[in-house]
Amino acid sequence: MLLAGALLLAGSSVSVAATAAVAVTNVNLRAGPSTAYPAITVVPAGGAITAFGCLAGYTWCDIGFGPYRGWVAASYVQVVYRGAPVVLAPPIAPAVGVTVVTFNRAYWDRYYTAYPWYGRWAAYPPPVYRPYATPVVTSHSRSVNCADGSCTGTRSATGVYGGSTTQTRSCADGSCTATRNTTGPYGAGATRTRSCTAGQGCSATRSFHR
Repeated sequence: MLLAGALLLAGSSVSVAATAAVAVTNVNLRAGPSTAYPAITVVPAGGAITAFGCLAGYTWCDIGFGPYRGWVAASYVQVVYRGAPVVLAPPIAPAVGVTVVTFNRAYWDRYYTAYPWYGRWAAYPPPVYRPYATPVVTSHSRSVNCADGSCTGTRSATGVYGGSTTQTRSCADGSCTATRNTTGPYGAGATRTRSCTAGQGCSATRSFHR
């Protein structure tokens, strides 16, 4: 409700190149993408903000809050994705319209000439760009089935180079057994089985194959 209300308030002034959002908690709006830069103001929890873009890697974002313009760590920015409020993260940023931007002297000159620390541009550290790494998992699945007092859960994932791993865990009558099978892209693999029984402890076995 808080996010939806804030987005309605911000929506009328948001341009096509911007994304309506809210602050996750009270957070300093800073003059650059680092805690080393001076704080301009404090954005309150639930405050309506506008995201104009983020650094490569989506670590810090260029934010508008009322008459102020500055930077906030992406982990403090909440957006709507597929109808639900979520914290801004690299996988969803492009989908909600948050693009990659840069921080430079031109930005500093445009927004901060009236501040007492404006002339100290060279005293602050340059921004650190951490490009977002492409995910190494190409597919994954997870399922849980329960019946007659027992449950079995299975999850699996396939890597970008062809390797895969599957883990199955079954529990019934106070005992659980988990087996994980991993196969590398060239066929070598390993199997690990761990069994635990209430009051009797656990045991594990491992095996490898080429």
